[in-house]
Amino acid sequence: MSLAEVLPMARRLSVTEKLKLIRILVEDLEMAKDISPLEPFKTYDLPTLYNSFGAGAVLMKALKQSDASLLK
Repeated sequence: MSLAEVLPMARRLSVTEKLKLIRILVEDLEMAKDISPLEPFKTYDLPTLYNSFGAGAVLMKALKQSDASLLK
């Protein structure tokens, strides 16, 4: 069955049934292998600005400069 055949039927579902369908599809994807380059149960480093206090100061300085240039 193609997506073009399924989509009209899925759109007729109630909100509750759509959520159930989404959950079922997500569970199917979780069981599938090789859907992404990430490995299950592995921890990945995600760089963020959390605890990067110098980054906040740099961003505030850039914001102030931007505000000052708009006022000119």
